[in-house]
This record gives sequence, C-alpha cells and structure tokens, in this order.
Amino acid sequence: MAKKGQTGRLTDQHKKSKGVVGIFGKNAKRHDLSVGDISKLVLEELNNKYPTLKFRYRTRLSKEEINNTLNKIDSYLGQSLFVKNASIIPDGGLVEVKDDNDKWRLILVSEAKYQGKDIDNIKAGKLVGRNNDQDLMAAGNAIERSHKNISEIANYMLTESHFPYIIFLEGSNFLTETIKVERPDGRIVTLEYNSGMLNRLDRLSAANYGMPFNVNLCKNRFVSYDDKAVMLQAASMYTTGNGSRWEPENMFEIMLDVAETSLQLLGKDIFKQITKNK
Repeated sequence: MAKKGQTGRLTDQHKKSKGVVGIFGKNAKRHDLSVGDISKLVLEELNNKYPTLKFRYRTRLSKEEINNTLNKIDSYLGQSLFVKNASIIPDGGLVEVKDDNDKWRLILVSEAKYQGKDIDNIKAGKLVGRNNDQDLMAAGNAIERSHKNISEIANYMLTESHFPYIIFLEGSNFLTETIKVERPDGRIVTLEYNSGMLNRLDRLSAANYGMPFNVNLCKNRFVSYDDKAVMLQAASMYTTGNGSRWEPENMFEIMLDVAETSLQLLGKDIFKQITKNK
C-alpha cells in the first residue's frame, strides 16, 4: 500500500474493461497500491455506476471547515481554533457526493495501518529487542493516533445518519487468530492473538463501541437508555486477522460497499439527481 503513481493508468484500464475484474487481474494484483489509489478507483466506479451524481475526491479536511459545521449546529460549538491552517489528512483521502441542495456530503473516508513486523522478522531469522535475543517485539502505540482523525470526522458528520470511516489493519499487532511462523533454522514461533504484548486491537475498539470487526458499520446505530436516545458513529475496522497484507481488490470491494451504503442512507437528499434521467 505504498506507490501513488499508478491510479491514472489503472483508471484507463478500468474504462476499457468496464469492471473490477479488469483492474485487479493477475498483473494489476501485483502492484503495491496505496489506499489512496484504491479510493480513487472507487470514485471511478461510482462515476460509472451513478452517472447522474457528482462525486469528488480530496486529500484533506480543514479544522476550520469542521468547526464551521459544528457552529452551524450550535453556536457554542466549533469556537476553538489555534492553528488557522490545521487539517486532517486520512491515508485514503475523502470521497464526497453532491446532494440536491448542492452540498458536498462525505460517503467514504479510509485509512490503512501496518503495525507489527514480527512475522517478517521471524521468517528472516531476525532477533529483536535490546540485546537482539527475542523473537517478538512489544507492540507500540502509534495506532492510537487514528482516534484523532476518527473524532474529527465524527464532529464533521454530527448531523448525518451514516459514518463511512474505514480503517484497514495489517501486521502482527492486529491478529484475531493464533498463528505459527517458521524461522530459517526450522524453529517454530507461536504468535498468540490474545497476547497483551502483541495485540493492539483493543486500543481501537473504543472507536466502534466494541462492535464487531470486519463488518460494515457505516449506518449509525441508535441506542436507548431510560428516556435518552444516543446516536453512535462507529468506524468500520477491518483486519486480515493473520497478519498478512490486504489484497487491493478486497479493499476495493469493502470501500465500494461502504460508499454505496452511504448513498443509500442519503437517498432522500440525492433523489432528484438519481431519478432525473429515468
């Protein structure tokens, strides 16, 4: 998920093949696409499937724009801004659709996080730690930075009934199953999925209220307690479970599913455009 110069060529390929299969054939599958590249391909697919709608892609969302949106909801909100040009920049950017009132609405936000090189290190026979005598490295806390972006998008979408935020997780810190990895010398190293030293999924579950991983949670959930009703905006978190890398076509399918869920939930606000050519 690294190279960024391939989107244009794959877009041309998409137009010629008229489908996902054409993009992610045997040759294209080998390309190391970034989540931003795939997000742009989702945008192309949406343009093809919904020609009466207008979509756009952008890389960042300014803090000022977030505050302005909050302030329109309630004048007490969105008042504090210390750095005028502050913004959030999700790995995969933001995809939006223009509604019947000419307002851009978010339908897809995506990030991809890799944390934990234990599998690669073991396969390479590399020992880690201060004295280079350990098979496993204690996991860090870098993934917790994702909470900031999630919170900012939640603020921006406070009046929406959908929350199209996806995080793709890969690496040994995001295991959901115990795996065994062989070193070059033949020794087998076991990575326990429930090891507190390795697993960092619980650091992220606060952003989806402990709901399941690998599930499209784009539609906001409303919960009631006593006389109160609360709307939950949950990030959809996807992990390969065994530390392996995500295949671009699988990411594409998940991202398209979330984007189309957003469109369904925005149905009454984009109805005129969808039906005007029917």
